[in-house]
Amino acid sequence: MTSALVFRSGALAALPLAQDLQAIGIEVLAQEEDCSKLVQGAVRHAPDLVIGEVSAPGDALFKATQALADTAPCPVIVFTNESDARHIEQAVGAGIHAYVVQGYGAQRLRPLIHLAQARFRHAQALQVQLRDVSQRFEDRKSVERAKGILMRARQLSDDDAFQVLRTASMHSNQRLGQVSEHIIQSARFAEGVNRAGQLRMLSQRLVKLYLLRLAEVQTRRQDALLDESIQRVDTNIALLDKTVSAATFGDLLAQVVATWQRLKPALKGKPAAAQLAPIDEMAERLLQEAERLTSALESAGAAPPLKVLNIAGRQRMLSQRFAKCALMAPAGEAAMTSAQRDFEAGLALLNSLPLSTPEIRETLDAAGREWEQLVAGATHIQRAAGRDRLLRLEGLASASENLLEAFEQLSAHYERSMQMLMG
Repeated sequence: MTSALVFRSGALAALPLAQDLQAIGIEVLAQEEDCSKLVQGAVRHAPDLVIGEVSAPGDALFKATQALADTAPCPVIVFTNESDARHIEQAVGAGIHAYVVQGYGAQRLRPLIHLAQARFRHAQALQVQLRDVSQRFEDRKSVERAKGILMRARQLSDDDAFQVLRTASMHSNQRLGQVSEHIIQSARFAEGVNRAGQLRMLSQRLVKLYLLRLAEVQTRRQDALLDESIQRVDTNIALLDKTVSAATFGDLLAQVVATWQRLKPALKGKPAAAQLAPIDEMAERLLQEAERLTSALESAGAAPPLKVLNIAGRQRMLSQRFAKCALMAPAGEAAMTSAQRDFEAGLALLNSLPLSTPEIRETLDAAGREWEQLVAGATHIQRAAGRDRLLRLEGLASASENLLEAFEQLSAHYERSMQMLMG
């Protein structure tokens, strides 16, 4: 049996709807006396159709029927004596399937119900088609973006990138669009983790470069590297601001920005020993804040390879922290030992992981050799004097930059790896 929710609105509404519906075999589940309760009543009773009389149609009616269409869609019939053409147009757009003006009759109820049901089914079918077309359009856009990511990351042709997506779609039993969206999200989070991780490293590199400038070691080179590092911090912050969710990560990024705005001016100009302690303190704060942001991005990405990318990125920071602490010895010896222990643990972990390619393995081997040179160069650096000390400092500076370059390449390999993109 067809069921109905009856409603009436307005002082002049007096049609015998409930009685007439029951007379033709329609079960009346409930009667509402106000349009504002229409959605609530439909949700509670789940009728097959909603039918009512409104003496003075207006915004309240059309808002209620639109909300009904959005929340609990069903055929809607409205009887009224008001013939304003504007209201008729509003009714058509507000989910009313039969808007009957001055035409009530008990004998007309059944054909009007059939008309409203037919229009409702037609409208629902059109919505399904529209959603399908929209989904296919969005899937196509996602596929093109994902192909572009694979082509840039793995130097694939357009056809090869599409074949990767198609194979992944079949193996995972997902639409091409779903697989493509996963790759887009993976690439976005991988880039975020990599860039936030760079901020960690730069916090330590900046202090290392400041110390080398203070010791007058290859001053022009250190000045150039300092300027480049400052520019990298600015660039990474700007890109993170554009790509990460402000609602989710905005507060963490804001903390990074606030600390950087205090640290950046202190780095410029002629280095002074008296400025070293406050600069290092601000850099440590920047490191902690960048660490929180990186960890949050890794967790939000919910892909195991992001953890590997985070570890590789942290090795960059530890390489610079170790060099910085070596330059600050003996005061920095404890921190240097801690950085060495953490770096070697991270290197051992990366070497043990199955997430690897020939280029990743080759870069890991090169990084291991550079690390040995850095450790050797840092030994007894504070005990040297004169020309010997200068040479040791230059060797430390060179080795730390070479090691950083190796892990920059390694982080890029992990970020572009197929395992990363495919999760």
